[in-house]
Parts: sequence; structure tokens; C-alpha cells
Amino acid sequence: MTLEYKVSADRALEMLKGGNKKYLAAKTSLGDISPEKRRETCKNGQQPYAVIVTCSDSRVLPESIFSAGIGDLFVIRVAGNVMDDHQLGSIEYAAEHLGIRLIVVLGHDHCGAVDAAINHDPDGYIKFITDEIKIAIGDEQDDYKACCLNVKHSVDVIESSFEIHREEEHGLKVIGALYRLDDGKVEFNI
Repeated sequence: MTLEYKVSADRALEMLKGGNKKYLAAKTSLGDISPEKRRETCKNGQQPYAVIVTCSDSRVLPESIFSAGIGDLFVIRVAGNVMDDHQLGSIEYAAEHLGIRLIVVLGHDHCGAVDAAINHDPDGYIKFITDEIKIAIGDEQDDYKACCLNVKHSVDVIESSFEIHREEEHGLKVIGALYRLDDGKVEFNI
């Protein structure tokens, strides 16, 4: 199956950066969420230009952060933006079947999952998340540095995936980014 790549990774990154600049000055969402857009994407399918793997934190709204609307972003959310086979399968689908060329792991500062990995020893299913974050951050105690290390670890997991790595020959890029809760700015390539 040969895909037509509608948006290169570099162009997708420009679109995300421009969207974040708009978001920093906005008071309402700037993405197209119109009834017409809903009908168009229902009829013709989705054509997102980037995958965003991000935390489930309710303060992190990828479509708003990047001034995107319906059908623009393929968003994968999981506490602590950790990677497992389910997330990798979703990324593989987006790259192979939707032709997306840019994957962004979007962490954020003041992450509750990272804090839990640093300062607590949770039980239950949360432990699967914090154990993965502990692998990523090692002995790091600084919140900001730990959040960055956690993002870098998820980027490394994605890049080391055979299926994702195979797609790199078609211009696929994987980058890390950090969203700052206090001012809304996204730092790319962390």
C-alpha cells in the first residue's frame, strides 16, 4: 500500500508551532469544530497532520494548545504519556494508514504521574505507569527535569519500535515537547 503523505513532518511541526503561538494569545478555541467540518470528516474520513501522545491530565488540551480542530490531530492520551503496546499500535496505525509523518510526545510540567513516581509508591494499576516513569527518570528528583526525562524515554521507546523505525525512511519524525501549565507555551525538541 502506497500512501500519499499530505503533510511532511517539518510542515506539521511548523503548523503546531504556529498554532501554539495563536493559543498563547487566544481566549477561545481557534480550531474548526463547525458542523460543516464534522460532516466533511464523517463523509471523507480523517486526515490529521500529527500524532500527539500526551498525558491524560485535564489541563492539557492538545487541540486547543495547537489551535487545531476536528480531524487535525491524532491524539493518544495516557497518564504520564508512557508507552506500551497499545500506544505503539495506535501510532503505527496513524503512520501506516493515515500517512502522518510527525509524532510528538507532549509531556507537561507539574505532572501528577511523574510526582507519584518520585514521591510515592502507588498500588494497583497506577504502579504500571509509575514503574515505567521510574525507569525513565532514574533518581531525578527535580520535577521539570524528571518530566523532560520521561518525555525523552517515551520518544526513545517509539523510535526503537521496529514498525515505527521502518517508517522513518518515508520522512517520519518523532520529537519530544513539554507543555508549561502556567503560561501555555510548548517547548519543542526537548
